Amino acid sequence: MNIEYKINAPITSEQFVELLKASTLGERRPIEDKECMDGMISNSNLTVSAWQNGELVGVARSVTDFHYACYLSDLAVSEDHQKSGIGKQLQVLTQKQLGPKCKLILIAAPAANQYYAHIGFTHNPRCWVLERDDRPAG
Repeated sequence: MNIEYKINAPITSEQFVELLKASTLGERRPIEDKECMDGMISNSNLTVSAWQNGELVGVARSVTDFHYACYLSDLAVSEDHQKSGIGKQLQVLTQKQLGPKCKLILIAAPAANQYYAHIGFTHNPRCWVLERDDRPAG
């Protein structure tokens, strides 16, 4: 399999949506909201992408300060290319862009929970989420 990896290469929201659909991550993302998808791509400050013959087949999309924390918002690989090492390579290349003390943090989709342990992530039960329509206490 001839895969080309790129750092911060331009990705259109259309390419991103097609990949999310092909990876099943589309079920958990607002793919019908073009403005949101445009913003997700344009406001990420670190993307590592995998391409085969000009087609986007994988992406690691992150928001980071490059020194302390990197939130890996999306790690998506098309189902046709899963279990071939692309996801792990996207994660490795993401880490290579970060400083030596920078943690890689993510929230796993339920179906991918076991995958992250397999590639070396440690489970941390301290994640908290405040949905946009919820109000903080106080």
